[in-house]
Amino acid sequence: MTLSPQFLDELRARTLLSTLIGRSTKLQKAGREWRACCPFHNEKTPSFYVNDDKGFYHCFGCSAHGDAIRWMTDQGGLPFMDAVKELAQAAGMELPAMDPRAAEKAEAAKGLHEASADAAQWFTDQLNGLSGATARDVLTKRGIKPETARAFGLGFAPDSRSGLKTALKDYGDPLLVEAGLLIKVEEKAPYDRFRGRLMIPIRDPRGRTIAFGGRIIGEGEPKYLNSPETPLFDKGRTLYNLDKAAPAARKAGRLIVVEGYMDVIALTQAGFGEVVAPNGTAVTEAQLERMWRLSDVPILCLDGDSAGQKAAIRAAHRAMPLLVPGRSLDFVTLPQGQDPDDLVRLKGPAAFEALLASPEPLVDRLWASELAAEPLDTPEQKAGLKLRLADLAKTIADQNVAYEYQAEFRRRFDETFRPQRKAFEPRAPFVPGKRGKFGQPYKSPIAPPGDGARGVRAGGIDRILAKAVLAGLIRHPAEIARHMEVLGSLKLADKTLGKLFEAVVDVAAEDANENMALDSQRLLTILASSGFDIIAHELLRADQLSCSFTQRDAEPIRAREDLDEAIAILVARPEVDAALAAATAMMQANYSDEAFERQVSLVKEQQALDARLANLVQANEDARAFSTEGN
Repeated sequence: MTLSPQFLDELRARTLLSTLIGRSTKLQKAGREWRACCPFHNEKTPSFYVNDDKGFYHCFGCSAHGDAIRWMTDQGGLPFMDAVKELAQAAGMELPAMDPRAAEKAEAAKGLHEASADAAQWFTDQLNGLSGATARDVLTKRGIKPETARAFGLGFAPDSRSGLKTALKDYGDPLLVEAGLLIKVEEKAPYDRFRGRLMIPIRDPRGRTIAFGGRIIGEGEPKYLNSPETPLFDKGRTLYNLDKAAPAARKAGRLIVVEGYMDVIALTQAGFGEVVAPNGTAVTEAQLERMWRLSDVPILCLDGDSAGQKAAIRAAHRAMPLLVPGRSLDFVTLPQGQDPDDLVRLKGPAAFEALLASPEPLVDRLWASELAAEPLDTPEQKAGLKLRLADLAKTIADQNVAYEYQAEFRRRFDETFRPQRKAFEPRAPFVPGKRGKFGQPYKSPIAPPGDGARGVRAGGIDRILAKAVLAGLIRHPAEIARHMEVLGSLKLADKTLGKLFEAVVDVAAEDANENMALDSQRLLTILASSGFDIIAHELLRADQLSCSFTQRDAEPIRAREDLDEAIAILVARPEVDAALAAATAMMQANYSDEAFERQVSLVKEQQALDARLANLVQANEDARAFSTEGN
């Protein structure tokens, strides 16, 4: 079937939008428009407007916008063609003619829909009749109220091979077999598929019964029996309760995904209308796409047992290739041995809401899973973890999201297996006149390493590290303002580097005063006008220390953290060197235990700074190796 733009325009023109929306949303007249509290998000002051003349609705709070067809798909949860068919029927318009094969298929589907609807009604009648007493007791024990059972169309299939077959005999056995209501085995007469079970209708987004889930009453296997796949029912593309959950999810701003039918029913009864479930299968790609139409980050609430956690990881891995910016999954794990039905019955809705308040992001669930997958005691095992994480990030089709996952996995790997950096804390200065452990007076006190060490900085600053820091500041000029004071106090023996440091700080200070954003290209242009063109470009081209902040394509957050660390080392090292030189001179002049301890501690601080610098370089080399493996 082909729908022309002219047909769709006529359909919109014949649909009074305020009447359509007013069926489910209370509208108030506001001049030539209508207004209401937005049905797409929670609000107390109306910001949702409907304009019949222009044929669209708009919310100034959440930016929801669309026409009659969009309303049916977004708020009603209908596929596009179903939305058009429903609007066309209401408007008295004939849809364009189908090709013969499609028309025949539609006619067959009509019969299947009718048979399924009649079967649902027959099951409901049995639940409410004499034969349904045991099934009603089961619902009562599970805390399911009669009004909830009616809302979900619950029913009962008696333990009979021909009860439904006889009730629906006018449809004929072949159609009932095709609808999944009867079972045909070889040459034997077809018989009822569902027997001795609590019946749960499965509906499409329009609320039409398309299949059933049957829960055994008493002992027996399987515990749940679902309809087979039919022309109406594709279990991998269907979500249970989608027809009711779609509008509730848009209003609540979230979608909750649970494992089973009874979980959905219990949670809905407890006030959580935005709940769906897969149909006895692992979550599929098609189901994920349906979820994302309702919520950017659906919450998968799975049981705390081993099976539930395995299902969570399968869903996480299945979602990875489909991720795009802003679209992900969250996870909630229930207490061991409980499902959502148990939780709300035993502890009430507040207990479940508390779990939903702090879900686990997808990246956390994946990281925890890979970390626990196998021991990580040897270098080989750690390398295996790194490779698995890189391979996992590679499965994401969207390159931006893949890059972010790769960077996040790398950061977590480094934090877990690399020594934590310890910020340099200068030792307190010795006080003149203070006596040593054995009472000997100091003949030569050590000056404080702060301001007094600035004279030493001219010869003590690591020239190679200073060049790397300069290159980093030119690549990331926004960081200059954060270190303005300490950078301004540096004095280098290399006058050219020293003047370049001063020029970089001066340019950043002037732009800050004028509230201008300083980027790398602008900084280079200004430096060139001051005669620093050649040296600045040489710094960027030269093979400096292998640090993230000197690389052109470095991850911004990591570059910023590493640049902070490099500047801290650059400033601290001359002070430690100066204090050590003074301590050594004192030791030579007059030995004391306290002076010796001071000298040893300063040597350790010197070694710690060297280790921090080596760690900075090694971390970058590992990161580049990780990135190469990931690509």
